[in-house]
Amino acid sequence: MSREPFDAEGALHRTVLPNGLTVLSEHMPGVRSIAFGAWVRAASVHEPRDRMGVSHLLEHMVFKGTPTRSARDIALSLETLGGALDAYTAREHTSYQARVLDEHLEHAADVIADLVFRPLLRPEDLKLERRVVLEEISMVEDTPDDLVFELHNEALWGQHPYGYSILGTRDTVSALGVRELRELHERAYHPPQLIVAAAGNVQHDRLLEALERTGWAAVARGDATPLSAPAPVAASPGYRHVAKEAAQTHIVYGSPMMAHGHPLRYAAVLVSTVLGAGMSSRLFQRVREELGLAYSVYTFQSFHADTGVHGVYVGTAPETAADAAAAIREELSRVAADGLTPEEVESGKSQLKGQSTLSLESVSSRMYRAAGVDLYGEPYRTLDQLLVEIDAITEEQVRTVCRDYFSPGAQTVVSLGPKAIQ
Repeated sequence: MSREPFDAEGALHRTVLPNGLTVLSEHMPGVRSIAFGAWVRAASVHEPRDRMGVSHLLEHMVFKGTPTRSARDIALSLETLGGALDAYTAREHTSYQARVLDEHLEHAADVIADLVFRPLLRPEDLKLERRVVLEEISMVEDTPDDLVFELHNEALWGQHPYGYSILGTRDTVSALGVRELRELHERAYHPPQLIVAAAGNVQHDRLLEALERTGWAAVARGDATPLSAPAPVAASPGYRHVAKEAAQTHIVYGSPMMAHGHPLRYAAVLVSTVLGAGMSSRLFQRVREELGLAYSVYTFQSFHADTGVHGVYVGTAPETAADAAAAIREELSRVAADGLTPEEVESGKSQLKGQSTLSLESVSSRMYRAAGVDLYGEPYRTLDQLLVEIDAITEEQVRTVCRDYFSPGAQTVVSLGPKAIQ
């Protein structure tokens, strides 16, 4: 068993158990809670097209029962203690998480071990849960500002799994059976494919003892071969309109971006912040405050292990959609051509430092950061180190990001609404 502190202060600790399970923890003095999570390195990017949504369906199904807990028992297990239990499926991993008082760490570890390693996956449960997921798909279809992002992913990435719906489609979800769920579980839900992370009022030794007592260390090693995913290839920039009767037209501009570990990632976040994050941003001030064309307009970005995506969303009345789109293109053109002013760069740094500091007061945010050390192979940074890195962003780095990623001609554009914008 290997064990090491990850920083000079010993705040983050990492241990690899003999069965291949990676365990990370960060102690936060002054809190009484713990965030505890397990990440499985299997998700939508690893799915063949005919099994689209299998990772998400499995995430649902593990909550339907284990040999020692019914679905109701699972639901009550932490809520009756004032805690919370949740899960999500992302592009590259599936996560199961708990937020509990420090005294309930072992109980949370036991519940999540049960979910991860011992789900029953019964046909009768699948029949019911499939209907639940189909309702979730319907909910997205009835929520245009969610649906437009699904459509944009499909337009941007084409046949690559990044373009798939994490939920799957009606056809793929309807076709998935217990066999496919068990195959994924047997292939991926093994200690070498897992990361456990905890943050809050937790000592690393105590965490390891809790994992030992709740059976994590006794699970067989299993297949340690990483799941493979095809190299991302984005489609050529272009415009696509999807007709839908609605009170608004929803528009997404977006293009591929740098991967999670890229040295310009923080500069990219700074540019996105200045352009469209918050009431002081360029897009909010121009599109909403000056022109009155939208209630909601903002930038977004996601960083994956091998690529990323960024862009702009706006929801606006059909009769003003063309004007809103033109205003966004104008701002993107200005950013790509001129970069940001020195005052905007400094303001962006100040925003990022404030957001980072506030975020890291959360045990859940610290847990995510700890997990990211292994999920993305990123170095652990203390808050002070992170603030120094943000301060070190240069105007030249900002200009490079603006030039390389924000040109309107490089964007894939999707609109959803009564009529096209071009």
